[in-house]
Amino acid sequence: MKYTRLTKQQLEELHTEFINFLATQSITGDEWENIKANKPEVAEEEIDVFSDLIWEGVLAKVNYLENISSQQMHLFHLTDKEMKLLSVKVMNPKIDLTTSEGFGWFKKNWQSDFVEYLTASKAYSEDKNLDKFELIQQGAVITKGDLYQWFDNIIN
Repeated sequence: MKYTRLTKQQLEELHTEFINFLATQSITGDEWENIKANKPEVAEEEIDVFSDLIWEGVLAKVNYLENISSQQMHLFHLTDKEMKLLSVKVMNPKIDLTTSEGFGWFKKNWQSDFVEYLTASKAYSEDKNLDKFELIQQGAVITKGDLYQWFDNIIN
């Protein structure tokens, strides 16, 4: 398995897609019930393959990721050729960016001496989607990129 297995909730939400996936492998509903009952390891493998296919589709479309902690924001723009990072660090230990109060402070004080910025870019490895997935595994979430674009406009 290349990525991680979808959760039970995710699989339930993708029920129709999973049925279509099984159909592409000529597995009927009755056969699937039989596989689950008598060959659970084969059922697990099918779920793993389906999970990887879903992840591949999602990761291919991801353009922005955000990883926000109490004192830092790592905003990523995932272009065709590279990953661009816009990093924000708040040096005021009383500020927690994960709270509405802390983020409100930041929006008012983003130009203060208590805020540092760093930009960087990095080429992808041979597996662009795996690079994106690793950022998600480290806590990044998929976004529309509003925060990244806001900063990018300010900086440039």
